[in-house]
Amino acid sequence: MNTFDLFPPNEAAMKSWRHTIHQHPELGFSEFATSRLVSDCLAQWGYEVHSGIATTGVVGTLRWGEGGPRLGLRADMDALPIQELTGLPWASRTQGQMHACGHDGHTAMLLGAAEVFGRMHREGRLTGRGTLNLIFQPAEELGGGGGARRMLDEGLLERFPCDAVFAMHNYPGVPTGHFCFRSGSFMASSDRVLIRFNGKGGHGALPHLAVDPMLPAATTVLALQTIVGRNVDPIDAAVISVGRIVAGNTYNVIPEMAEIELSVRALRPEVRDLLEARIRGLVEGQAAAFGVASEVHYERGYPVLVNSVHETRLAVEVARELVGEARVVDDSPPLSGSEDFAFILQQVPGCYLLIGNGDNGFGAGEHLGPCSVHNPHYDFNDACLAPGAAFWVALGERFFSE
Repeated sequence: MNTFDLFPPNEAAMKSWRHTIHQHPELGFSEFATSRLVSDCLAQWGYEVHSGIATTGVVGTLRWGEGGPRLGLRADMDALPIQELTGLPWASRTQGQMHACGHDGHTAMLLGAAEVFGRMHREGRLTGRGTLNLIFQPAEELGGGGGARRMLDEGLLERFPCDAVFAMHNYPGVPTGHFCFRSGSFMASSDRVLIRFNGKGGHGALPHLAVDPMLPAATTVLALQTIVGRNVDPIDAAVISVGRIVAGNTYNVIPEMAEIELSVRALRPEVRDLLEARIRGLVEGQAAAFGVASEVHYERGYPVLVNSVHETRLAVEVARELVGEARVVDDSPPLSGSEDFAFILQQVPGCYLLIGNGDNGFGAGEHLGPCSVHNPHYDFNDACLAPGAAFWVALGERFFSE
């Protein structure tokens, strides 16, 4: 008999936890009810429970023997400020908040695995020596100030050392129960940039008596795209998106100031540095050309997420043994989205992987067709719970056996 015959993940319990968390979504650093649910479950199953890390983060630790390898598995817990429109029985009961990214499912999958590991530990099935650290993280959605960085700042890896760490995210558009992996750079860095041009306001009929900040702002919007087109190697990925332009209050007044706000992404740290240098230089040049002053406030957010080769290969092998070769992609295309698990991977080798959420957003309804995460019609697919938890258990067994 294999592990999953003796210790099958409790799919009904995972579904119940998932629906409870989904009905009561909580934003970053406010996941108090979710943190209590996680802590109570872990304590019941015999884990050492450490709560209150980065306000609402929880780490459950299981040890057997002295010393041995140390494994970290991470799930995110926070919701998004989106009004849910799924109409499902377990839809959010909190106005303006919902689990639109599947973190409810991520938490439930890791709890399902935690319950299996707890049973195995109590029955003496975890042989040898080892330490399992289950990391339930707040505030993944908060951009540069995310929960992973806060947990690290509060001593996560000093208090709970890991030799390798892994995290999993659902991915709509990939069939349910399929797994996707990539060694090296897998997800992009994400930076926020505020550009401000300061001129001299005046009457719209007397432009020669003013210094118009709108002109450098307008030319900068167009010139920014030349950075990607003419400064970045064509085989590298980079994105500069202008998300906000603000200037003036009425039609016949030349404003004092114009602002542009950008989202900047790259899949290599070297390209990230290049983008910052070129944006600063371009803004300075445009300001000089039109005789205005300029400011660039460059806020570095999540770094490039880089999976280590050995840990990714290990995870791929586990997935193939679990679900078969046909359901595993070992060279998945990189993603332009960002993830604060990248901060943890800067300090410990590991792998961030994807589990398919199916071809449709299951709360969307047929008339809407497929939908992505961060969509008011999105819902995590409960059919992912069992294979996701089973993967964590299989990975843990393989890791500790090696």
